[in-house]
Amino acid sequence: MDLPETYIPGFHDEKSVRKMSYRKLGNTDIHVSMISLGTGGFSYFYGDFDIEECKKTVHQAIINGINFIDTGPWYGHGVAEEILGKCLEGIPRKAYYLATKVGRYEKNPKLMFDFSSKKTLESIDASLRRLKLSYVDILQVHDIEFAPNMEIILTETLPTIADIIESGKARYIGITGYPVSTLVECIEKSPIPISTVLSYCRLTMIDGTLKDFISVLKKNGVGIINAAANSMGLLSNFGPQDWHPASQEIKNICSQARDLCKQNDVELGKLAVYYSLQQKGPDTVLIGMNTRKLLQYNLNVLNGLTSQEKEIYDKVLKMFGELSVIHWEKVELEQYWQTLRGERNSTGFFK
Repeated sequence: MDLPETYIPGFHDEKSVRKMSYRKLGNTDIHVSMISLGTGGFSYFYGDFDIEECKKTVHQAIINGINFIDTGPWYGHGVAEEILGKCLEGIPRKAYYLATKVGRYEKNPKLMFDFSSKKTLESIDASLRRLKLSYVDILQVHDIEFAPNMEIILTETLPTIADIIESGKARYIGITGYPVSTLVECIEKSPIPISTVLSYCRLTMIDGTLKDFISVLKKNGVGIINAAANSMGLLSNFGPQDWHPASQEIKNICSQARDLCKQNDVELGKLAVYYSLQQKGPDTVLIGMNTRKLLQYNLNVLNGLTSQEKEIYDKVLKMFGELSVIHWEKVELEQYWQTLRGERNSTGFFK
């Protein structure tokens, strides 16, 4: 196997890099590792975190061949980007690709989203300051389904990002969101080419919705980032945060799967990552990791499952096959607009 363009002799562990698979990200010139690093956990969104441990995790991840990192100003409202900037100190810029976002920012629902040209220009400059970088590889519009309408994305946000690319502060345009149909609609309507989509929680052990849209994304030359293989904590032994928007039915069956895994000393998160890595279509599986222990769990998945893990894996998949509802589409969106209309108190909206 050829070594990726991000490989640096003397910095990387060559054996680990050769063990990692790399795929071309859509029509870009980027080849991403099959496992990539998400930084939502570099903030309070997923509980406690330690800056020094985050730093060691990033270094170890890159040395072992992970070459794609995703972040955004929404995670901790700037905290995750700031911490990642510190984590990347001393690491050659050539060794990794980095994506950040625009569009989603503050905890207050009234200030949470802003897809305007002015805010987008301000946001990339603020992100680059926090990251201590001169450019990012992909600039993504965050959670486009929350825009007042698709037109502002098509006529204001995306053209502004195209200008940012012309300025050299970013290389490619991406979009993110939960409803995959909305992502595809944006791609098909946009006069400006969109290079990547980040779809989260939609190709997991409980939800395979993304599969229905892979062919059209590939037809349009779009790179596919499959994020949140563990469904934002649902598919893990530590469980989800209180703000998780899934229905009680989904939470209950995931809790049963969690108990089964714990009883058999198996990590449900490892099974979830293994499942997502087996799915054809995505170019990388993006996993939130803020400790070396989590990193090692996920790197170990590249070795496959033990016979005991495979046995539990099959049982868990059978359990999930009994779900009548596999997603929480529109739940957060409806809560958000109800909050803005004053029909409910401001709660959550974390992810």
